Amino acid sequence: MTGDPGGAKAAELTCPSCGEIVFADEIFCEECGHRLAESPPAAPAEPTPAEPAPAAEPERVDATVVQSTPSARRRASARPCAGCGAATIDADGYCEACGLRQPAERDHVEIELPAPGGNGTSPVVAAGASDRGRRYSRNEDAIAIAAHSAGIAAVVSDGVGSSQRPDDASRAAADTGAAELVARLDAGDDPEDATRAAALAAAAAVAALSTSPAEAPSCTYVSAVTRGPSVTVGWVGDSRAYWLAADGSVEDPAAEGTSLDAAEVSTGDMAELGPSRRLTDDDSWAAFMVAQGSLTEAEAEAHPNAHVITAWMGADAGQVNPHVATFRPSRPGTLLVCSDGLWNYFPAAGDIAALLAAGPDGAEAAAGAPDPGHDPAADPLAVARTLVRHALDAGGRDNITVAVIPLPPPAVPQSRVHPSIPQSTEQPR
Repeated sequence: MTGDPGGAKAAELTCPSCGEIVFADEIFCEECGHRLAESPPAAPAEPTPAEPAPAAEPERVDATVVQSTPSARRRASARPCAGCGAATIDADGYCEACGLRQPAERDHVEIELPAPGGNGTSPVVAAGASDRGRRYSRNEDAIAIAAHSAGIAAVVSDGVGSSQRPDDASRAAADTGAAELVARLDAGDDPEDATRAAALAAAAAVAALSTSPAEAPSCTYVSAVTRGPSVTVGWVGDSRAYWLAADGSVEDPAAEGTSLDAAEVSTGDMAELGPSRRLTDDDSWAAFMVAQGSLTEAEAEAHPNAHVITAWMGADAGQVNPHVATFRPSRPGTLLVCSDGLWNYFPAAGDIAALLAAGPDGAEAAAGAPDPGHDPAADPLAVARTLVRHALDAGGRDNITVAVIPLPPPAVPQSRVHPSIPQSTEQPR
């Protein structure tokens, strides 16, 4: 559904009575009971192996999605209710006896990507976590992390809540984008060319989900790849990538909200990454107004249209033009890719860096004392969990997804190195 003039897309639908987030196919608001539609939605088509039912999230093996079989989906739906034990779970995941929504595998997902070699004892070189948050009834974000021949590729996609089946859109974008990145990078493509081609392939996969002009699943998209001494990011929409310097240094906050220099985007030139900073510019109404000089960043962020996106993936998106930028880190750090469920609460790189610098009790190390913070190189998954937890503690209004890639990657002891294919492990919690 199109939002403000100029082809912008609204981020979510809300109940006109209470303001709670609602979905396009709902008849009543689950919070206050207000009627949202006059007639029930059309019955969904019978799912096929290529388009699984929501209760049957595909299993992931080495960043390749393996669809579950119809019999496996039937077994999943036959599980008893987590609340009352009744075996009457409907197709939407609700117990017909007590009305409890059943936990879904996609509610909370964690991924670890070990380095090649080590017989299961290799260090983790990347990790991610995705959570549905506190207010959404389903997780419409998706994440994919994979190894290619010379580094790591990560994709995060955020389904647009005002569209149909945003969870399917984000899953298609993340899986297609990651697979295309790995294939092209393994074939020797330039990282910028691979990033652009992968984003376009992801956009085509999302557009193919549409069954009519009025039914267009859509999402945002951001990717990051490491190869040798460089990192390349690509994006469409307002999902973001950040650089977090290991030494805790942060770029001047006054410069962080400004647009990327022309030399940093789509030119092949590598800007140096020193202190922590944001690597992407949002495709949003607020970013557009600031770039035009019409509003200050504070004024734009305070406007009701601030988070209306101006570019997305979907059959109604028109021509998709991915942004691509390449950087060269000058010091150790962490590449972070995330959805707005995190950065809505912690928008500046300094905000995120401060979360990692704090210990478990929220206090920073005293001068001369050991750093109590979280070390991405030592435990990327712990960092991903920490960031998700902070977003939940801050309100958890949206789905939250983060991918964490330490640079340089942890070294594999030479005695343990042997040929193998690193596999990501996705664990619903």
